[in-house]
Amino acid sequence: LLRDVFGFDAFRPGQEDIVTAVSRGGNVLAIMPTGGGKSLCFQLPALMRDGVTVVISPLIALMRDQVRALREAGVEAGALTSGNTDEETAAVWDALEAGRLKLLYIAPERLAAGSAMGMLRRIGVSLIAVDEAHCVSQWGHDFRPDYLRIGELRRALNVPLAAFTATADAETQAEIIEKLFDGQPPQSFLRGFD
Repeated sequence: LLRDVFGFDAFRPGQEDIVTAVSRGGNVLAIMPTGGGKSLCFQLPALMRDGVTVVISPLIALMRDQVRALREAGVEAGALTSGNTDEETAAVWDALEAGRLKLLYIAPERLAAGSAMGMLRRIGVSLIAVDEAHCVSQWGHDFRPDYLRIGELRRALNVPLAAFTATADAETQAEIIEKLFDGQPPQSFLRGFD
């Protein structure tokens, strides 16, 4: 899959350990530098696992770029964002209902909609990936209140969660663990930092 879908002959440093941990269904916190290949660490396991991987990201442009790249590689992926046209949203729903979608990108604000939880329960979510996980922290520079709903989502779906960020000092890491993992330490990976 690494070669055939993503076009890489080898992992970047640290990626293989993270991909292995995520694909085995463990809770994971990975802190990797920008440009270190975080997205591969949840996209590849999504293809290795049954069901749908829900990717929660605050950045609509980044979600759209990743969905476009995945589709060009032949992977069924879609995003539900405020930037969607009605046609784009309908296509995502159709793919979900048909059981074709492997990765569903949503903004954290979507979790506030009452219909979101019911939909996520129905579609067979097997993994939650949280990009920019530092947004859950009051200590972080980019706090987003809707990120506080992700821990509730993990509990409701009873699925593993993999959280990724490039920015997390000790206080932020502790808050990520408290808010997303109920204080139960996930398997942690720290890559590329002094």
